[in-house]
Amino acid sequence: MSDWESDKSADWGDKPVEPEKESKPFFGRKSPKLPPESGRDWKLIEKLVMSLQSEQRKSRRWGIFFKFLTFGYLIALLFLIKFPLGDSLEGVTGKHTALVEINGPIAADELASADNIVGSLRTAFEEPNSVAVILRINSPGGSPVQSGYVYDEIKRLRDEYPEKKVYAVISDIGASGAYYIAAAADEIYANRASLVGSIGVVAGGFGFTEVMEKIGVDRRLYTAGENKAFLDPFSPEQEEEVTFWQSVLENTHQQFIEAVRQGRGDRLADDERLFSGLVWSGEQAVELGLADGLGSASHVARQIIGQEELVDYSRRKSPFQDIVDQLGVAFGEGFASQLVESRLELR
Repeated sequence: MSDWESDKSADWGDKPVEPEKESKPFFGRKSPKLPPESGRDWKLIEKLVMSLQSEQRKSRRWGIFFKFLTFGYLIALLFLIKFPLGDSLEGVTGKHTALVEINGPIAADELASADNIVGSLRTAFEEPNSVAVILRINSPGGSPVQSGYVYDEIKRLRDEYPEKKVYAVISDIGASGAYYIAAAADEIYANRASLVGSIGVVAGGFGFTEVMEKIGVDRRLYTAGENKAFLDPFSPEQEEEVTFWQSVLENTHQQFIEAVRQGRGDRLADDERLFSGLVWSGEQAVELGLADGLGSASHVARQIIGQEELVDYSRRKSPFQDIVDQLGVAFGEGFASQLVESRLELR
């Protein structure tokens, strides 16, 4: 018998393919038998579905994480608003010279507001270990009302604490309303290149009447009171309104001049340009009597006061306020107000 006809199983080559067992039916129904290719496709689909489920779970977990993170961030901001970190004094021990900073525009909604400056001054004067107070100024000026508040308070504190002198030290600029405040000090110092003075008043705005005519816009303004629409930027300028407004500026200017004369006294030079709104260098300011000498805050503390250690009593912005400022949330509002308002300022 030949090997091809033998019943003996082959020892080489492929083994006989056994028939596949039929799968058990699910729920009493017989499952259809799928070809091998379809089985591989289903496995790929299954892997894809599992992968999508895994990604969804990860996405949900990250979503929960970021929600908790945002919630914690808001809680921290609310805490900083309620308990700001910028009002505390550090290391007030022993005799020292008190320092109060006046930085930036002087206005009610700025860091250099009368409330902040006056609060810092009161704390500095009330501290038994402070031997004198230095106002370190770097401001172009601002509101005559806010400047007047600070001026009056410095005068009052000087009378209440006659043993403590107040020194104003101008760094980059001490002009307009900032100089108004400086004039209340016992002495004023500046750097030779500082900008000092600008004793004047300014108010400005814009007129849009011609633009409105070109684009075909009508101004519809309804008032009760003949002057309620005073200096409206969208209405034609009225000569009598301009004359009246100029009288207000002149009156405010005279208040400024009087404050400077009271503060500086006979030290002022007899120069009619002093109150013309011009700004002077530190060296020129000394010659004109607007300043008493040249020097920094540390120089005044060391050489004039005789107490070199400086302790800063200035009120600072909280971290939350810094974040808001950096984001520039108020930029649009500030631009719009400058565009349409006529604001009185010392410059």
